[in-house]
Amino acid sequence: MAIGLADSHYRRFETLELTCKLAFYTRMTQALMVVDAQNEFSAGGKRPVPNHSAALAAIQRHVDRARQEKRPIAWVRHHNKPNESPAFIPGTWGAEFSPGLGPKTGFGPEGLFEKDVYGAFTGSSIVEWLRLHGVQSILLVGFYAHMCLSTSAREALSRGYDVFLDAESTGACDVESELLGKQTADEVRRSALLHLTHMGAVLSLRGSEATCDSN
Repeated sequence: MAIGLADSHYRRFETLELTCKLAFYTRMTQALMVVDAQNEFSAGGKRPVPNHSAALAAIQRHVDRARQEKRPIAWVRHHNKPNESPAFIPGTWGAEFSPGLGPKTGFGPEGLFEKDVYGAFTGSSIVEWLRLHGVQSILLVGFYAHMCLSTSAREALSRGYDVFLDAESTGACDVESELLGKQTADEVRRSALLHLTHMGAVLSLRGSEATCDSN
């Protein structure tokens, strides 16, 4: 038991050390990518996320910090195609960014990118925009963890970007299959993040930013 506990503490320290090192080397070239932080995922929307309020608060903290440091922010907004389910319809409340979120001027560069597929990189000019601003790493936040955020993270990894994730800044929904069973929204969120970390993404730990800044 003692060995397992020591090993757990070592892994946590090792992950924190990696997060701090990457943050040090990429702080000036790291962009914040906010994926689909739209009203449709709120309690009154058509795709409600159980932890939506807490996730939005965490997202807002990342936005505030990125603006304070004048780092690039890529705002990604989803629109469903006409033949898809009646959600995220352009011009409707559900398709709008959640209150307080969206591009603003007077800080660092902020760009708006709209999509009708899962990945933010597919069919958009986001790579050119990131290159223009010298971005080498990306912190991704937003919804769903297992769909658009996950797809966008995989696209970023395949294009050579260092990818960071914050477990508190995303959420999911319950999923169920007759053959595979059911997972709760939290299980789906954790599973999606687990898969991404095994592909090379770095998962932030609670309080890791504050610890890094204090050094």
